[in-house]
Amino acid sequence: MPQCVIDNSLTRLEVPGFRYPLGVFPTSELTPRPGFAVSFEPADGGESAEDGAEWEEWPDRYAYEVVVSSERLPAMVSSLLPLLPGRVYPILDVLGRDAYREIDPFISYELVGLDRFIDGVRRYRPFLYEDGLCGFGAMCDDPFIYLVIDEHKNLVLRVTPEDRERVEKILRSFDLEQIEDPVGIDAADHEHRSVLLAPEDKPEFLSVDEVVERLRDEWRLTLNIDIESNTDDDGRELGVTAWRCLVRVNTEENPDPKYAEVLMEAPNFRCAEEGCQEATIRRLGLDEASLIDLITISADRVRPETLKRWLAGRRQEASEMLSDLPDTRIHRVRWLG
Repeated sequence: MPQCVIDNSLTRLEVPGFRYPLGVFPTSELTPRPGFAVSFEPADGGESAEDGAEWEEWPDRYAYEVVVSSERLPAMVSSLLPLLPGRVYPILDVLGRDAYREIDPFISYELVGLDRFIDGVRRYRPFLYEDGLCGFGAMCDDPFIYLVIDEHKNLVLRVTPEDRERVEKILRSFDLEQIEDPVGIDAADHEHRSVLLAPEDKPEFLSVDEVVERLRDEWRLTLNIDIESNTDDDGRELGVTAWRCLVRVNTEENPDPKYAEVLMEAPNFRCAEEGCQEATIRRLGLDEASLIDLITISADRVRPETLKRWLAGRRQEASEMLSDLPDTRIHRVRWLG
């Protein structure tokens, strides 16, 4: 059965009274200070943005920033999960491969049963609690709650005033006290790393990409970005960029998934996603009537020199512009594996 397995050759950094997560550790001097800070945030949202989009209103709430030693984090989160209602919006943040965006922010746009969310946390616990490449959590707007363990394994929690006493009782049961400035890993220079053991001769050991793909399916996650624009983390417009896309294909003849790689150029995520699927069907000769599933697993922007290097030294396919998508050019499509 596929499973998450931690690489036991990795060494965990510890200081008196505090154990760092295996996948995140400081590279400069740091004295961690466990505890929680709390602040009041008045209701906001509910109005229209300049582009006409409606912002969801968040009510008056208390915001918590919590730092706790890594061995106590899973139990603390388990104690807080009963605050969540029966259906939630799962959240997953991944330090991905996009050349212009540090974190891939995934969220479900539809409510998912709390049991499904908790089952994912249980089955992929080594990745979610120890790996330095991810953060996770869940939220709901009615009743309101926001609970996220970020990629540094600090807890960010927002609750209504009615839940404040209950939350602080739970936090204090883990020997945490309210302090002005909790100090976690993000307070100093630090590094992130994956902790999963996934050798090629052990296909039952899941890699980071495989865990993320499974969580996207099980939690119904969508990349939470503006699919019509193409900017970097600083908001700079990038115009047309190179992309590497992975497309998962299931057909009636071959129900087990196969994966296609598409190298292309596109002006935004929407064109990249639609273009890579169109190119996969046409260039690989797929019968649309027999398709069970055709899903873009990833669409990552790459730098021009990276695309040039990948295309060099291989039999060149004729690149083509897609007539139905602006500024979208396909360079290569191939099956992987």
